[in-house]
Amino acid sequence: MRIAVIGAGIIGVTTAYELATDGHEVTVFERRGSVAAETSFANAGLVAPGYVTPWAAPGMPRKVLKHLFSRHAPVRLGGLPDGALLRWIWRWWRACEPQHHERNRSRMFRLARYSQARLHRLTRRLGLDYEQSKGFLVLLRTEHDLALAEPGMRLLESLQVPFALADASACRRIEPGLNPETPLHAAIHLPEDDVGNCRQFAHLLKAEAQRRGVQFRFHRVVQGIAPGSGPRLHHVGSPAQASSTLADGASDTDPGDGADGGVEERFDAIVVCAAMASAPLLRPLGLHLPLAAVHGYSITAPLREPDGHQPPGPRAALMDERYKVAISRLGQRVRVAGSAELGGSLEHLSDAAFATLYKVLDDWFPGALQVRQVQRWKGARPMLPDGPPVLGPSGAPGVWLNLGHGSSGWALSCGCARALADLIGGVGPEVDLEGLGIERLR
Repeated sequence: MRIAVIGAGIIGVTTAYELATDGHEVTVFERRGSVAAETSFANAGLVAPGYVTPWAAPGMPRKVLKHLFSRHAPVRLGGLPDGALLRWIWRWWRACEPQHHERNRSRMFRLARYSQARLHRLTRRLGLDYEQSKGFLVLLRTEHDLALAEPGMRLLESLQVPFALADASACRRIEPGLNPETPLHAAIHLPEDDVGNCRQFAHLLKAEAQRRGVQFRFHRVVQGIAPGSGPRLHHVGSPAQASSTLADGASDTDPGDGADGGVEERFDAIVVCAAMASAPLLRPLGLHLPLAAVHGYSITAPLREPDGHQPPGPRAALMDERYKVAISRLGQRVRVAGSAELGGSLEHLSDAAFATLYKVLDDWFPGALQVRQVQRWKGARPMLPDGPPVLGPSGAPGVWLNLGHGSSGWALSCGCARALADLIGGVGPEVDLEGLGIERLR
């Protein structure tokens, strides 16, 4: 089949690769000049299936309201919510009911565990090196933080996720660089979870996809989709503009065919993986997906040279549970990522959000980074109100969906891509996709 993939983030790249592996002729359309140039550019890099859960959970509305008035809030409002965001919040609030949360949590965990296994298989088979390491430590500053984490540990136990509760001294053996001056009561250690450079993986997999014949057309904006037995898409050239939120992203530009007036092309199938840009493309087809941009922030900087006293920075990945901030080791750099900002825009950067990242970094690894070389980033994570992505046929002939992964796109990407390729090829997926189709949103 001749298949078009719209979007070259981590979801689009993995989807293109899996389709090409099955022998399809694949063309990827991307408005930027490179893969993984937006939401996939500088995320935390965590692949932790036990922590891939819906944001819509019992008790979350109360917690969110409480956080909104905190100085170092893990959840923020980027501005006054408009009507669309208010409707999304209403649907999210309804999805927080226990029976809905339980179903959606099971769906997301099942998909995340399968995706992690698929990531490992690809890594071994292709010999990929994307600054990956193993181990995830969830830091609990006080006994009260531990009490709040106990339901999560019971959930990990019920899901049969390997973990151990470590006291402060054991934590410092796992991560010797932790600041001894910052109070630490305990931590949850997940030895089989992963951290890796999502953007680097996307570039490596892009090269593998190209070796299998995938064409990447950069600086191409898809303006419309016409469904049917031979669905068509209309695309136009986009000027090579670097986003103000991307500091030094390398561009491997391919301007496509350079047609100023745009081009309409016919395919056997079209897969929409365009994150927030998916909603306006699908609306004319009668698909009104309740997608909201939940913005995340990160800072990335090189490690300082060791001074002989203690290793600088983390060995793998950590999460400060109180502030919901992740600290990830990526080669000789460290990334600090967090915040969930509702509303606002990519162009407006919150000083308060960055201040929280710096605070958590300084609490645990003071002086570890070359802060004069910090790269700041903000990305729009496309989230559906109930949590899981939507995966499978759109209901419009010839149009397929792989979108709405929220903050778990990296953790879910390889599994979603393989499952969608199986669906398009008429093969039963290896993972149960119950509840992940478009019908649940209607």
